Amino acid sequence: MQHIKTLRRSLGAVAATGLMVAQQAQAAIPTEAQAALDAAKEDGPAIAAIVLGIIIAIAAFKYIRRAL
Repeated sequence: MQHIKTLRRSLGAVAATGLMVAQQAQAAIPTEAQAALDAAKEDGPAIAAIVLGIIIAIAAFKYIRRAL
């Protein structure tokens, strides 16, 4: 009985995956949207560097306060 339930779930998962793959469409992205994505890719590392710098500054401040 347990094997039938497992088989049923597996077949359901395979069918759902097949439907998801079949529904994917390769649509053209508008040029404005592509430009916005490219700008976001360029801004992402800069923002990450700023956040990392802030985290390091907070950790250094805590370390200095603990030492005093």
